[in-house]
Amino acid sequence: MKLSVIILNYNVRFFLELCLKSVEAAIVDIDAEIIVIDNNSEDDSCEMVKQLFPKVTLIENKENFGFSKGNNIGVAQAKGEYLCILNPDTVVTEDTFTRFLEFCYGKGNLGAVGCKLINGVGEFLPESKRNIPYVKAALKKIFGNSSEYYANHLTKDATGKIDILVGAFMFLKRDVYNNVDGFDEDYFMYGEDIDLSYKILKAGFQNYYLGDTTVIHFKGESTLKDKNYARRFYGAMQIFYKKHFKKNIVFDMLVWFGIRLAYLFRTAKNKQNKSVSQYVFISNKNNKSLEAILPKRLLLNNKIIEFEPQTEIVLDANHLSYKEIVKILENYTNSSSWTYKILPNGSNFILGSDNALSRGEIIQF
Repeated sequence: MKLSVIILNYNVRFFLELCLKSVEAAIVDIDAEIIVIDNNSEDDSCEMVKQLFPKVTLIENKENFGFSKGNNIGVAQAKGEYLCILNPDTVVTEDTFTRFLEFCYGKGNLGAVGCKLINGVGEFLPESKRNIPYVKAALKKIFGNSSEYYANHLTKDATGKIDILVGAFMFLKRDVYNNVDGFDEDYFMYGEDIDLSYKILKAGFQNYYLGDTTVIHFKGESTLKDKNYARRFYGAMQIFYKKHFKKNIVFDMLVWFGIRLAYLFRTAKNKQNKSVSQYVFISNKNNKSLEAILPKRLLLNNKIIEFEPQTEIVLDANHLSYKEIVKILENYTNSSSWTYKILPNGSNFILGSDNALSRGEIIQF
């Protein structure tokens, strides 16, 4: 088997359904399997997978093992030559995996490969490509200066060598993953992608970033950005430095102090109230059921034109390919404060996420 797509889920049933539909469209011509590991979700994620995706291998954990152990459990059952570690709050395009397999073919010393990630309104996510978070760069990042933290030697559209990838999308050979013992289970959530990327580099492999391949990552879905997030995130950073950069007491105290100070003074941004002036349905036919539950009339259009500010655009995956949907978000990001929802093919809900501070919006009809 060529590819195993590993998706760890926790309480994001609707985002998982959209993700799986996009993945199924992307593996049509590939000898591939999809493995979903559920970390004891309280929603009906598992029932949904069983009913709608009978070919998917579903692993139902009876407790929440966290990101690292959950993914390791899935990889242990994988048969593919290559792995794609994929968040459930992502959307891939029909040619995503084909492009990665083409890039990886015959490339020696290959480590992990990432791609351009955008959020639910098309904005580039800079964590798609990062440098090794040495103390100076990491402390500057904590206090608002990210110039050395992100891999700015590559533009967002370029392809080249980088150090650190993000766990929302990591593509690598299963042998490489096993060679470095996979994700370190000392991390429950956050930091494990930095750790894995760094272990791959230390083992003599080279990581890459593909800027000509784009995936949507609805940030904020798998966890809320609250004080618990900050505690877990900065706690993970402490684990990373202890494992890889511990040198002396002065050094350790500097790192500890910087992390604690950033946590204590971290303030959550206020989520802005969204105002929608109109809804526009990008499709080839009306959807009366959807129109009936929206607070404003749903206008039908078969392509993007110059809509008024604060338009909410609903992209119909029954009419558009996922590649076309991704391109629309990229090409029209920040256009007059437009926001977006996606109607997955064959589904009775629309969803989207406008920021990374809170869960996205799901509207069922």
